[in-house]
Amino acid sequence: MTSKLPEIIDSHCHLDFPELFNDLGSIVARAKERGVTKLVTICTKEKDLQKIINIVEQYPEIFFAFGLHPMGVSKNENLSLEKLIEVSKHPKMIGIGETGLDYHYTSDTKELQKESLLTHISAARNTNLPLIIHSRDADGDMNNILQSEYKSGTFDCVMHCFSSGETLALECVRLGFYLSMSGIITFPKSIKLREIFSKINPCQILLETDSPYLSPVPNRGKTNEPAYTADTAKVGATIFNLQESEFRDITTENFYSLFKKVKR
Repeated sequence: MTSKLPEIIDSHCHLDFPELFNDLGSIVARAKERGVTKLVTICTKEKDLQKIINIVEQYPEIFFAFGLHPMGVSKNENLSLEKLIEVSKHPKMIGIGETGLDYHYTSDTKELQKESLLTHISAARNTNLPLIIHSRDADGDMNNILQSEYKSGTFDCVMHCFSSGETLALECVRLGFYLSMSGIITFPKSIKLREIFSKINPCQILLETDSPYLSPVPNRGKTNEPAYTADTAKVGATIFNLQESEFRDITTENFYSLFKKVKR
C-alpha cells in the first residue's frame, strides 16, 4: 500500500553494497511503499563506478554521486579532478563525494585526506554540483577548510549523516550548507544531536539512511534500507514541532534546491 504522506527522498545510501544490491528490486519497492520516491546511491571507490552506473541506468528513481571516501585515501589511491569532472557528465551523477575527513579510524592519513577534500571542492566548483561531506572526529580542521575554501570560491554542500558538534553545525548553515539527518537522531542517547538540529532552520535539512548502516528506531539491529527514511522523518518532525507531512514537504523541497540536476 502506497504511503498517503507526501514524498520523501533518501539523499544518501549505498545500494551497491551486497546487503542491498542482492535484493534491489524489493528494496526499491519497499521504499516506494513508504513514500520514498527518489534515492541517491553513493560511489565511494572508482573501481565500483561501473556497478553504480548500471544500477542508476536500470532504475529511473535512483541517482548517484561519485567521490573517494576519506577512509579510502592513501598514497596508492586517490581521485583526480579530471576524473571527477569527466564522470560528472553522466546525466544521473548529481553530487561530488562523499569526501571529507575521518580522524576516528584513519588519522594516519590526515594530510592526504585534506588534499583529497580540496580536490573534491574544486570539482564541485567546476561542475556546479553539490559537495557531499563525511566528517568524523575532525571538526576543527573541517571548519577551517570549509570557511577558507568558501571565501576562495563558493560551492554548495551537504554535511552527510551529520553527527558532529554544534560549532561546526552552525558554521555550515551560516555558509548556506545543508545538514543531513540520519537514523542516528532516533537513537535514545542522541539527545545532544537532537538539540543541535533543533537550532537549525528546517529549510537547511535533508533526510538520508546511509543504508545499509545506522537503522533508525524501531529497526535497530536490522539492515538499514531506504524505506526507513520514513522513520527518521517521523522523529525529525518532532524536533521542529512540525507535522510529519510538513517536514516531508520541507526536506523534499530542500533536496531539489540543492541537487538542481534532478528534475521533479
